[in-house]
Amino acid sequence: MDNKREIPIWFFIGSLLSVYGVLILGTGIYHLFSPPPKPLALANLHADLWWPLLLLVIGLVYTIKYWPFKAQAPSLAGKGFQKGTAASPD
Repeated sequence: MDNKREIPIWFFIGSLLSVYGVLILGTGIYHLFSPPPKPLALANLHADLWWPLLLLVIGLVYTIKYWPFKAQAPSLAGKGFQKGTAASPD
């Protein structure tokens, strides 16, 4: 029996969004405490703080939802249960 498992593309997309979120959030925090000498227009909105938080949340949702390394449920085959019967173990 072949036990190869495919990794969903959404896991990688979620991971990438999470990494981008962390990197941009780091830049936003840096700019919050050390503003540039000539601030950009609308810099007071701090888009480099709230946008990466959104990326991070969406990325973590996708990463957790499509996590490919989930634990297998224990098999009841060796416990006295047989497939297709309603017998209980002794």
